[in-house]
Amino acid sequence: MLVLKNIVKDYVTGDTTVRALKGVSINFRENEFVSILGPSGCGKTTMLNIIGGLDRYTSGDLVINGKSTKRFTDSDWDVYRNHSIGFIFQSYNLIPHQTVLSNVELALTLSGVSKKERRKRAQEALKQVGLENQMFKKPSQMSGGQMQRVAIARALINDPDILLADEPTGALDTETSVQIMELLKEISKDKLIIMVTHNPELATEYSNRIIKCLDGEVIGDSNPFEPGEEDYEAEKEFAEKEAQKGTKTSMSFASAFSLSINNLKTKKARTFLTSFAGSIGIIGIALVLALSNGIQGYIDKVQEDMLLSYPMSVEKQSMDIGSIMSSATGLGMEAMEGIDVKEEKVYVNEAFMEMVNAFISQSTSNNLQNFKKYIHDNQSEFDKYCNDIQFKYSTDLNIYKSDTENGVVQVNPSTMMDSMSMGADMEAMTSMAGSMAQMSVWMELIGDERLMESQYDVIAGKLPENYNEVVLIVDANHQINELVVYGLGLKNQEEFSKNIMSALASGEKLENADITEYSYDQILDMEFKLVNTGDYFVKDKETGLWKDNRENDYYVKKLVDEGLTIKVVGILKPDEDNTLSIGTGGIGYMTELMDYAVQKNMETTIVQEQLNDTTTDVITGMEFSNLTVNDFDLKDIDLSKINFDYLDITPFLSMVEQMEVDMSQIDMTNMMSMFGFDDMSNLQKKLMEGFLTADQVMALKQAYVDTMAASNSLSATLEMLGYSTEDSPSAIYFYPSSFEDKEKLNELIDYYNTKVSEEGHEEYSIKCTDLIGVLMSSITTIIDIVTYVLVAFVAISLVVSSIMIGIITYISVLERTKEIGILRSIGASKKDIARVFNAETTVIGLGAGLIGIGTTLLLQIPINLVLNEVLNIPASASLPFVGGFALVIISVTLTLVAGLFPSRIAAKKDPVEALRTE
Repeated sequence: MLVLKNIVKDYVTGDTTVRALKGVSINFRENEFVSILGPSGCGKTTMLNIIGGLDRYTSGDLVINGKSTKRFTDSDWDVYRNHSIGFIFQSYNLIPHQTVLSNVELALTLSGVSKKERRKRAQEALKQVGLENQMFKKPSQMSGGQMQRVAIARALINDPDILLADEPTGALDTETSVQIMELLKEISKDKLIIMVTHNPELATEYSNRIIKCLDGEVIGDSNPFEPGEEDYEAEKEFAEKEAQKGTKTSMSFASAFSLSINNLKTKKARTFLTSFAGSIGIIGIALVLALSNGIQGYIDKVQEDMLLSYPMSVEKQSMDIGSIMSSATGLGMEAMEGIDVKEEKVYVNEAFMEMVNAFISQSTSNNLQNFKKYIHDNQSEFDKYCNDIQFKYSTDLNIYKSDTENGVVQVNPSTMMDSMSMGADMEAMTSMAGSMAQMSVWMELIGDERLMESQYDVIAGKLPENYNEVVLIVDANHQINELVVYGLGLKNQEEFSKNIMSALASGEKLENADITEYSYDQILDMEFKLVNTGDYFVKDKETGLWKDNRENDYYVKKLVDEGLTIKVVGILKPDEDNTLSIGTGGIGYMTELMDYAVQKNMETTIVQEQLNDTTTDVITGMEFSNLTVNDFDLKDIDLSKINFDYLDITPFLSMVEQMEVDMSQIDMTNMMSMFGFDDMSNLQKKLMEGFLTADQVMALKQAYVDTMAASNSLSATLEMLGYSTEDSPSAIYFYPSSFEDKEKLNELIDYYNTKVSEEGHEEYSIKCTDLIGVLMSSITTIIDIVTYVLVAFVAISLVVSSIMIGIITYISVLERTKEIGILRSIGASKKDIARVFNAETTVIGLGAGLIGIGTTLLLQIPINLVLNEVLNIPASASLPFVGGFALVIISVTLTLVAGLFPSRIAAKKDPVEALRTE
């Protein structure tokens, strides 16, 4: 039962107040057809809006099923409109971009009814009004009468208690008006219908109660109602029925999404252009990320290849290159701090002294035996960050050609440079020979099988599987240089020394040699022999001493014939993605071959005899030196016997400081000359005349002791015999896969140094040589900084496009104002309205993100062509999946944020005013 108690409604405009309703009181029956008549402006539509919950009364009370609405919240009014009220408007107020069926279903979406149930009830409602065959049409495809029937079906879909009809026949012809009125009369048998009309004939013919209004007051009621006991009992039943309908309405995001999609479909061109404009910022950022990712991938590959070529190393004698370079970077700067530098003055810094001190302080001896044990105990940790760890030993791999018919040919260590002692410029030739001798043809392969497969392609044969199997590595063009050809014994080594190197020595121009070809079969037929270093020595039966018999060709030939056979089983070339062509031009062997050589050499007779007698040299018969600085007087020593590599030059630096020389031109060689070390008689004279300080004398004595120990010690003899053990390597090489892993390795090494220091064994501390780390550690940081800066600039366009989308959404709010009123009239809350427009911005943002990502993926094709074909950069722009997904989320988020303000405006719109909008 519906009751209006002294309802007053005032409209305030500035200082003017207009009273539309002046204390209206009416009781309505549960089911009757009430017509409200009166001239325009009399307040009948205002009364209808107040009854329907679209407008609020100023004073009085609206009682619904015995419940006052004075304390109703917005949510209560929304539930009331959705569950208890059905609106039928003069202009139909159907949503044009929705189908007939969707228009009718709309009210049920707010009631939480399932899709299947909604569809069933909507079809029944349309059948009830005779439109079961029109349900998939759009409103624009129907006549006025049909649209009004759709509006009636929509009003009935939620089984409301009250139908409010505002001029339902005002826009219809007579015949259609009669049909609509007959339909309403039939409905009024079960429901309360309140109709506002200007047509007294229709009201008289179809209504059973007519209320007349004038100037905001009720001036006539043809069938007034005063409720009795039975009516109050019925009211209770209505209240219980209302409670069963639920107390909350809410539009699901799917429904809001559907409304927005259908609306955007009506503006396809504008929607696409808006999304495309929003995608420009996404495209910019995505391209930056794609390029950054591609270049970073290329850099990672370069880093991996460089780390394979220049691994981190720990050797018995090493220097901290990083610390030395750091010292060199700021040479003399600290000394000038605090000094008022005058432009007319020239100052001398301490660059040379600081450099020398850096070299002295950073040179260190490493205890590799203890460090290897640490690696073994923490193998799993090292394996996390290393592709491979190689242990180098002082044992030589003495490799010969297996074919000795034309003489013995040693291919490793190379002996080609031994005969280079003739030529015009002896010093230059010696330097050249020394440099080329370092170009070892034989190299140890990486132990990581995955990395091997990624670095190389097998073009013939196979990868080595056994310790005595090796592979030839060629470059990308299947080439090896001539030095390798001679080094492998494929050409006569004497020819190399006599012809090519003599030409270089005499300054003659070399003629280009004809290209020599070898078939795969020729290469795969190659075999070599391994000879143990200890086997070169033969024991003299008379003296009992051992003699190096390497000069005896017949004896060496016998050793070669009996040596371990090494076979070439494959030919490799660098993978096309191998940026540096690591290890091209040579023979690659497995770590197990070196392990075999170490073990077999240790088992030789001479090595075992020397290990059993640690006091006497088995080669010279002399006792090993135990000389100390206190055992002799320096004046009795021939200083020319001192190896000055062992000399601590720190005590001599004062001699240089006193000389008036250009310190920037000083190097280690001419500094030694200034000390007088190039003229031993001069140095001897200074010593005899007492010109040397006590520290200088002690430094020279220690250098002499170290020289004697190096030339006459157990360790020196064992090293000459090629002796080494697995637990005492001469060097350790680490092959990290990336710079990040390299830093983790450095942390493990730092932890080891801290640990041994805390245990009181500082002598066990080690220093690692990491040249590439010093030179390239900042590259990744630079790439990241550039990426962040570019992204920041491009993000500005993303923000601007988001603001534009906010403006477009505001325009959409203005265009869909009537739709807002319709939704509010069927019970949509303010949150529901906001959700509709938030869904619209979400769709636009999603479209912008997907267009941006799609465009970026297409643009990657020409960009990669330019990088690879034009710029010859082997990097490929590649947008990472996570980055692309994140950009879509960012696009949706920004457009959603940009649409919050327009959606709030939409939510706050007055439904009455919204319904009046055309």
